[in-house]
Amino acid sequence: LRMHQLDNFLDYLRLNRNVSVHTMDAYRRDLNQFLGVVTDVVGKSQSKLKPSDLDAKAVRAFMAYLFRDGQARSSVARKLSALRAFTRFLRREGLIERDPAILAISPKREQKVPAHLSVDEMSRLLETPDKSVPLGRRDHAILELLYASGLRLSELVDLDLEDINLNARMVRVMGKGGKERLVPFNTTTVEALRIWLNDRAKLRKSRGTSSRQVRSDRSKTQQKRTKSGSVSEPLFINARGGRFTGRSVQRLVTKYVASCSTRLGISPHALRHSFATHLLERGADLRAIQELLGHAKLSTTQRYTHINVGQLLDVYRKSHPREQDG
Repeated sequence: LRMHQLDNFLDYLRLNRNVSVHTMDAYRRDLNQFLGVVTDVVGKSQSKLKPSDLDAKAVRAFMAYLFRDGQARSSVARKLSALRAFTRFLRREGLIERDPAILAISPKREQKVPAHLSVDEMSRLLETPDKSVPLGRRDHAILELLYASGLRLSELVDLDLEDINLNARMVRVMGKGGKERLVPFNTTTVEALRIWLNDRAKLRKSRGTSSRQVRSDRSKTQQKRTKSGSVSEPLFINARGGRFTGRSVQRLVTKYVASCSTRLGISPHALRHSFATHLLERGADLRAIQELLGHAKLSTTQRYTHINVGQLLDVYRKSHPREQDG
């Protein structure tokens, strides 16, 4: 089962659902964990499991194992979602008669206020990189763009030169599920990107196209194609001329936050939270923020924003007609 039906399911996701590599890896890990629990329940090795072994008893055992292991509610919900998708696939393929996961109840997710920075903290962070050196100016451009457009980390590192329009102050983003959207950015980001593009050209030229490392980086991370068919050129590159990675962006954000703040838990994703929260605080419509963030559901956008009670009362007093009359 592990090497046959599971692989077929992952192929289906890749070819028909256009899921990201990260999602594929998460599904593979979660379902292999489930199959490991099933082997204990039925007393078989994974290589001898049959689709009929994946019954309601196996699902209950998996849920019990996750709770005993102290898994967070969000993790349990994600693993159950992966399992449901897998069992629906097996039933659709005629490999099982009933869906064993259909009655499994997903735990209610904890409503945590997402980490984010205040406007003043964000301003200090943007001034932290050393703008006297090219890579510092690159880091400054990265922070400016993350905050100005609320991009996901994966969206940022996937950007190519052709995705940026400085004159229009727009960036073209390929979001989750292959959905493309256009997101605006501000004039300070235009200036930061303009400076970085000049540095980038010099860095590429100094490294040369015959560099072994550049060729290695291209073979691993840059085999994207533009609409015209040519090999894409990444917007953000490292000192060797290769595409800048998500892990590297995480490290630089952690470094700069540590140098200007005592706050913990501030990641590239926290800058996305800050983007959404600051827009909402200044009166932006929640549905407009939803479009900018590329969220399929408005409820997801609501989790990305943080408005305190004082702000809510202020909006209420200024907006409610009966409150104004009083």
